[in-house]
Amino acid sequence: MSTVQDNDADYLAEALPVFVGEAQEQTASIEQLLLQLEDTPEDRELLDALFRCAHTVKGSAGIFGLDAVVAFTHHVETLLDHLRAGEVRLTPEISTLLLTCNDQIRRLVACGPDGDDDAGASAERAALVARLERLAPGGSAAASAQGPAAEQTAGPAAGARAAAARWSVTARFGADTFRNGMDPLSILHYLAGLGELIEVRCDTAAVPPLETLDPESCHYAFVAVLETAAPRTAIEEAFSFVRDDVQLNITGHEAPAEPQGAPLVAKPREAAVDATRYIRVQADRLDAVINLLGELVIANAGATLMARQTRQGPLIEANEQIGRLVEDIRNGTLQLRMVPIGETFSRFRRVVRDTATELGKEVALEIVGGDTELDKSVVERIADPLMHLVRNALDHGLEAPAQRVAAGKAAAGHLTLAAFHESGSIVIRIVDDGRGIQRQRVLERAWERGLVEPGHVPPDEQILQLIFAAGFSTAERVTNLSGRGVGMDVVRSNIEALRGTVTIDSTEGHGSTIEIRLPLTLAIIDGFLVGVGASRFIFPLDAIAEVIEDRPTATALDSRGRSVVELRGRVLPVLSLRTLYALDTPPPERCSVVVIHSGTQRYGVLVDVLLGQHQTVIKPLGRMFRSLRGISGSTILGNGEVALIFDVASLGQLAAEATPPVLHPTPRVAIDLTPT
Repeated sequence: MSTVQDNDADYLAEALPVFVGEAQEQTASIEQLLLQLEDTPEDRELLDALFRCAHTVKGSAGIFGLDAVVAFTHHVETLLDHLRAGEVRLTPEISTLLLTCNDQIRRLVACGPDGDDDAGASAERAALVARLERLAPGGSAAASAQGPAAEQTAGPAAGARAAAARWSVTARFGADTFRNGMDPLSILHYLAGLGELIEVRCDTAAVPPLETLDPESCHYAFVAVLETAAPRTAIEEAFSFVRDDVQLNITGHEAPAEPQGAPLVAKPREAAVDATRYIRVQADRLDAVINLLGELVIANAGATLMARQTRQGPLIEANEQIGRLVEDIRNGTLQLRMVPIGETFSRFRRVVRDTATELGKEVALEIVGGDTELDKSVVERIADPLMHLVRNALDHGLEAPAQRVAAGKAAAGHLTLAAFHESGSIVIRIVDDGRGIQRQRVLERAWERGLVEPGHVPPDEQILQLIFAAGFSTAERVTNLSGRGVGMDVVRSNIEALRGTVTIDSTEGHGSTIEIRLPLTLAIIDGFLVGVGASRFIFPLDAIAEVIEDRPTATALDSRGRSVVELRGRVLPVLSLRTLYALDTPPPERCSVVVIHSGTQRYGVLVDVLLGQHQTVIKPLGRMFRSLRGISGSTILGNGEVALIFDVASLGQLAAEATPPVLHPTPRVAIDLTPT
């Protein structure tokens, strides 16, 4: 069992709409991928993407206890696994079957925690499962995707209709119903579609005299008698969009089992007051505004440059005022997309509890820094990698209680999800106190798969990186949690697509720490512009500790531009951009050192000129620069030139690798840029 607290239901209720939206996107992707595969049925990338979509739906559904979705999708996922392994070939008949299964997944997701109690749909899914199982290797060769006659036995059940029940529905609408864009008559039409309206009576008790009646206010109330085979939940759904504007009471007999007389308790009207303070905006509209804002920032930089060239004081002052307004608009607009990561973390409370129970483990989940904010688009795309990491920690990392006690540990394992801001980035850590990564086992599996030459033992860091190989798994058998070779490769690719990095630190017998470092936003940042020869580079401003000016350029560098300097009695690794990137320009007589802090590491970068703070609109790298180490993106300057944006963590690795122990005098001037 798990020691996670019992308030998970509140978190899950808040996160359920997010899951439904994401699942709808995944099922839409499944449909499109199946249609694409009809033209190229052996396309491995499409098959892998198809499998991952189904795997994601199943895994996310498990968090919310949607057992029907998990059970049905597992059968679909198993067939998809055989398809991508080449054990089964995708035919038009199988594609049709999978499309039908995808429709069922979509239906089950829409039903939510209440499940689907339609007997016909349940029988249809049972028939689909039978067909999926027969298509697996070793299944009945005589069976076809069209379905044998044996499946027709489900027909009578599919056509069965539940006995009709009679309900009394009383609804009294609020005065603001019309103003909120709702029409009570449309609800009556909806109810008529559920069955037969035996009787409808209007209640005029609340209608004021004609001389005082406000035509924009609603005074409508009705009592209806509905005969339908639909469940109570279907009747309640008719009022879902006016829940805050209606007093509703539903009584009756639900055939065969639901108790009678339990009225639906509507939410208090006061709950709608706070809702008026919020407005739902489509994400693509907000993205369009931010894209335009980025172009405005670039245009303003160009106008500022031209104003300075004119040397006209009033024009420069007016342009600087515009620049300040643009910066305020930028900060406010970007803040609209910032959401606390705790909403994502809370999704994992249920998965920790349920998975721990399934594995027979005791697990205490700790969430740290849940109020740390980052861009909503980053949150949406990090959810799936985090899911894989949490499940891997539970399955592979934490031991069973008896094993932990034998190792001198507490019976309950400890899993921590932590987030915090650091150097203009957000750092997410998944920490467990389990068995750690067993390097020998990883190495043996790598030998078996041909990832490492048999007998060769690489350094520990390289062994840990092997778990990110596509399809790599140390699980001995396939379960709902592991063994399919899906997870860590998806984690790395998704994080790198966000301009992030993922690192692993593990000690056998003591546990593992996985650290993800991501940019706070994918759009606009405050940067610090520097020049090396004719090239321009940008550091994230939050990553700069200080700037050291006016030092001799001549220094002993190795072949990759690395050296060290003495700074206040300490050795500071430094890196020459001119040498590192082979810039074909002669060095100046004197240079500056930009001191960068990345995590616990500090290092310096030699530059020719300091050009100051710069609002930076992040653009994707072209193909030519994607393999360039230390670079994470690009931007356009006011004069139309392109500047490259540094990935300070990756650049720090280049500065720290085998730095030669050569000391140089302390520079003359140090300008401290650390925020006070």
